[in-house]
Amino acid sequence: MRMILAATLAIAAFALAPSPLRAVGSDDSEPPKPTETTTQCEEGLVWDEKTKTCVKPEDTSLNDDQRFDAVRELAYTGRYEAAQLVLAAMTEGETSRVMTYQGFLLRQTGQIEEGIAAYERALALDPANILARSYYGQLLVQMDEIAMAEDQLTQIRAHGGQGSWAERSLASAIATGVTYTF
Repeated sequence: MRMILAATLAIAAFALAPSPLRAVGSDDSEPPKPTETTTQCEEGLVWDEKTKTCVKPEDTSLNDDQRFDAVRELAYTGRYEAAQLVLAAMTEGETSRVMTYQGFLLRQTGQIEEGIAAYERALALDPANILARSYYGQLLVQMDEIAMAEDQLTQIRAHGGQGSWAERSLASAIATGVTYTF
């Protein structure tokens, strides 16, 4: 009986514990699957699963996790301006997750200095944000700052990111020079 109780408590503690991966978004190595946001909604609108309609990103029926998923999906399809509009509608404020994707979108639209500042703000808020470190490292690869990118890879590993998408994608970018768009 004690073993069952201990196992149950351990599982509950793990499920409820803060996780850097959950805090900053998905560690999914797969591109986001298309939803009605990118297949049916007009530019600037997001699919609301509850109402089965396209709504403005500021609509109170959406929560920040839904907005975040839309940002990721829009970014993957190269619709960076639309993704920035959705990101601007996030209500959680200047969190590490928001700043990570702000940096990503700025990087993708060629606003390198602003992107660096956003990544650095994300890391100041949460030094264990391995997704921000991966995206920042990929930007450094694009800038041919390989030693600095390798430092970000070392930091990902130091923060428990071994085997994660963040680690694999940055290691691949350092090895090949090819970076990710999601």
